[in-house]
Amino acid sequence: MQQQPLTISFVQSLDEIDPAEWNDCAGASNPFVSHEFLSALERSGSVGDETGWMPYHMLVREGTAENTMPVRACMPLYLKNHSYGEYVFDHGWADAFERAGGRYYPKLQASVPFTPAAGPRFLVNSSCFPEEQALLKSALADGLVQITEKMGLSSAHITFLTDADASIAKSAGFLVRHDQQFHWNNDNYTSFDHFLDQLSSRKRKQIRKERKTVAVSDIEIQTLTGDDIKDHHWDAFFQFYMDTGARKWGQPYLTREFFSEISRTMNDRIVLFMCTRGGREIAAALNFLGTDTIYGRQWGCIEDHPSLHFEACYYRAIDYAIEHGLQTVEAGAQGPHKLARGYTPVKTTSVHYIANPSFRDAVARFLEDERRGVSAEIDYLSSRTPFKKS
Repeated sequence: MQQQPLTISFVQSLDEIDPAEWNDCAGASNPFVSHEFLSALERSGSVGDETGWMPYHMLVREGTAENTMPVRACMPLYLKNHSYGEYVFDHGWADAFERAGGRYYPKLQASVPFTPAAGPRFLVNSSCFPEEQALLKSALADGLVQITEKMGLSSAHITFLTDADASIAKSAGFLVRHDQQFHWNNDNYTSFDHFLDQLSSRKRKQIRKERKTVAVSDIEIQTLTGDDIKDHHWDAFFQFYMDTGARKWGQPYLTREFFSEISRTMNDRIVLFMCTRGGREIAAALNFLGTDTIYGRQWGCIEDHPSLHFEACYYRAIDYAIEHGLQTVEAGAQGPHKLARGYTPVKTTSVHYIANPSFRDAVARFLEDERRGVSAEIDYLSSRTPFKKS
């Protein structure tokens, strides 16, 4: 059968795309590339022209431009005039390029805004044969290069993508960058104590002491999912988010409406650990569910209590993963302190297309050195995990 030509187009809102068509490409394994999550960012005003995250999603269809065939592949894409909310830092690149007389912004960013969680970025309809999937993913990578050149932009970036997607992007001329996070892996544990039994005595005692500090306090922690999460819970969580975000980042990214949107459209994929004291909500950790992973996303509080952050963000997520047979807990970006709590270093990947040849060569040399450094650090930290030595 002869392959039909592929047509690439761009839309400035997910409301222009049938949710079922997008989700047929996104799949169910990762909640953040779903139509529900990404459109909640748009509808709530968390992304848009005023935020510097201007949606410019890429679609691939089979047939000519006049054809109304369904979307076969897509990519969450944004035109950006800054580098905030990405968790892969290129401010130094921007400064160097502009000091040399170039214009770094705007740039294109294929990612999930404000979400440092690895997942698919080349979204292809699951009904396609493997050969078709490879062709469609290559079309997305090539299309990103072509639109970058056509618009006269400095660069295009795809962050927190899978290694398989990174390989496709590399073939299209993207440069590969590595960093690290800390994830917890479920080694067929039957209980939290079973997990603790695998740790050295000193680390096991430290975690038990931290959990006991919270357990004997006057703080209660509820696990809320689905319809159990009410508006007053989101009101409280947004207060925590704004208070903590303002202290950490200066400008929190998400609006209150965002949380109402995700509660309306995807509450079955949300787990909220809500902390109360004396009947008053004081802190919470927000998590999202994939098919085999629980993703820790936001933490916020209006009161500080010893070990409460560790309990709500790390240990409750481990408890949930064990109870529900999930393989992984992803607890977000950075945080070497997670190592002592059973979270081990994992490589993360991003890819970058730099249009200017001279600047591309300079960035390539930098990334070669950086990758070696990241690899060495992961090797070192892997030797310092709290698990018993065989």
